[in-house]
Amino acid sequence: MDMERQSMDLELDTVNGSAEAPPPLFKEANLPITLKFQDVVYKVKLNKGSQLCPKGMKSDEKEILKGVSGLVLPGEMLAMLGPSGSGKTTLLTALGGKLGGRLSGSITYNGKAFSNAIKRNTGFVTQDDVLYPHLTVTETLVFTALLRLPNSFTREEKIRQAESVVAQLGLLRCKNSIIGGPLLRGVSGGERKRVSIGQEMLINPSLLFLDEPTSGLDSTTAQRIVSTLWDLSKGGRTIVMTIHQPSSRLFYMFDKVLLLSEGNPLYFGEGARAMDYFSSVGYAPSLAMNPSDFLLDLANGLTPNGDSGEDPVMVKQTLAFAYQSNIDHTLKAEIRATEDNPRDAITDKQLGRWPTNWWQQFTVLMRRGIKERRHEFFSTMKIVQVFFVSFLSGLLWWQSDSSHIQDQIGLLFFASGFWGFFPLFQAIFIFPQERMMLAKERSSGMYRLSSYFMSMIVSDLPMELLLPTCFVTITYWMAGLKHSAAKYFQTLFVFLYSVLVSQGLGLAIGSLVMDLKKATTFGSVIMLTFVLAGGFYVQHVPGFISWIKYVSISNYSYKLLLGSQYEASDTYVCDTHGKLCLVGDFPQIKMIGLDGQGVAAVALGVMLLGYRLIAYLGLMRVGVTK
Repeated sequence: MDMERQSMDLELDTVNGSAEAPPPLFKEANLPITLKFQDVVYKVKLNKGSQLCPKGMKSDEKEILKGVSGLVLPGEMLAMLGPSGSGKTTLLTALGGKLGGRLSGSITYNGKAFSNAIKRNTGFVTQDDVLYPHLTVTETLVFTALLRLPNSFTREEKIRQAESVVAQLGLLRCKNSIIGGPLLRGVSGGERKRVSIGQEMLINPSLLFLDEPTSGLDSTTAQRIVSTLWDLSKGGRTIVMTIHQPSSRLFYMFDKVLLLSEGNPLYFGEGARAMDYFSSVGYAPSLAMNPSDFLLDLANGLTPNGDSGEDPVMVKQTLAFAYQSNIDHTLKAEIRATEDNPRDAITDKQLGRWPTNWWQQFTVLMRRGIKERRHEFFSTMKIVQVFFVSFLSGLLWWQSDSSHIQDQIGLLFFASGFWGFFPLFQAIFIFPQERMMLAKERSSGMYRLSSYFMSMIVSDLPMELLLPTCFVTITYWMAGLKHSAAKYFQTLFVFLYSVLVSQGLGLAIGSLVMDLKKATTFGSVIMLTFVLAGGFYVQHVPGFISWIKYVSISNYSYKLLLGSQYEASDTYVCDTHGKLCLVGDFPQIKMIGLDGQGVAAVALGVMLLGYRLIAYLGLMRVGVTK
């Protein structure tokens, strides 16, 4: 792992030509964007009987946004303030082109609707930092650059841009540190946030949206991040963010402020004039205080002197009415009078839907997947578990000879069951854990779903097959199964084949049931059903339920394993007098049968492809772009 990181650093140094960070490729926005939104309304349909839609409520709809308007010019930074539930994130998502459904009103970018060309020039930083924990800061940004920057840049230029963003955001000190996570020590919260911003800055966005970029950070770190964003805005970028309770220093850095309360706008304008405006409508602070605290109190319906006894609902209604009377008409007139920036000659057709081709996406995603998931596949716990079961099985079935046929087929069935459950549960966790990452990257148009899916399948192959290979190698020779290289490799092939089928089932369950708890329970029930119908525990299955064996992975795997060890003409000692009997006549083998090996192999092949097709179709619901 360290050697790979060093090679990445050496590669970057070679591109840069020195140990110093290169200058940024982008100093100013490519396409300055004027953002206008007018009378934006968003409604959600409520389930009757829920807390949001109690019995007796006349309408089953709720308005989240109630006619919000605004104007943000290139070089300006807009901060949207308001208490929790006021509609800040909903409005930000709508402006970022990521909100569908019952959305009405007008949102334009340089006078045009949201398009692929606008999306290519838009960055969106979510409140939660969705990053891979085992990648370093540099690796995270390099992989993002290779995927998001178009092919008009060479590979070296993409890497150099990633390194320049590292320097621009003050991440040089931690560039070789892993991101980390809840159970893995990594960079600090502020550095994680800057990495998330850096991922969006790689494309030199003309329009940048950020959801609570200072959430959970101390005042100094928050100041650094907002200062960085302020510097970026002065390069002609349009920046819009939601922020909960900024300090007074941060508040006065915002060019414009939008105050929301229960979806209603209470103020839109320059941050420096907000206090004067509310004083003019009769709500002046009784003492010097942080402007953002004062605005949030008003948005919650609290008056400057809280002991006045005014009803909070009336306060909010009064402020909403004052906005309509004093700001709304003037703002809409300004929106109509403001000229849109001329669009560049680049059109959606010229850009194409994807920044890179399928093969580039596949190779980059495969490299990234191997770097990230190898830690999970080869965790100490899993290695110890597999080797412990391998040696324990070898000792329990130590050098069992051909006369112990019952023991040998018991070993084969146990091993097929173990390697049915193990890859199943490992695969079930993959998609639910990557759901947020997939949704984030797919919504930004980074790659095709097919390239992601195929890269994951291929990158997991060597890691998925190594541990079962070790298990078979150890247990096979310790247990005294047939001492033949051909029989060993045939047995190994059957095990690896069934592992891939079980993995496919796990991927399908994980993609369809994105809840880990429900998915593991569902997977356990299905696999236990397959094991019970596998032909070892129950030999006389009633006809009305015997169909289960035809969809059982365990049944076909067990059949192939018996075929890898025995032939119908083989004999074994069947009594104390040394009488020889045909293996094919052994009761438990006769029920399964040693014939039909090709049918079993084909059935598993259909499952291998079918389960993965189901998993792909399940993933199509995640991160669908507008």
